[in-house]
Amino acid sequence: MAHKRHYFKNCRKQKGTQSKVAEDNNISTVYVRMIENGTFTPGRDLMFRLANYFKQPAEVLFPDYFDRLINHAQSDKIIIYS
Repeated sequence: MAHKRHYFKNCRKQKGTQSKVAEDNNISTVYVRMIENGTFTPGRDLMFRLANYFKQPAEVLFPDYFDRLINHAQSDKIIIYS
């Protein structure tokens, strides 16, 4: 189930349209929409490029991704230090 990324969307709106953010980051408008809707999670490099672009921590822009990562690590009894 996709989790809409409301904070990401709010940050995007402050920058302008999906088209503007897409053009600024050399990705498609459809890709920006899919990221906002939570139907797609960008790869690591793009995730951190977007975090830099919005001047926000990646964990705040993509909380669903980091929650899954932490839950997976806990289920595997991996220790994550923050």
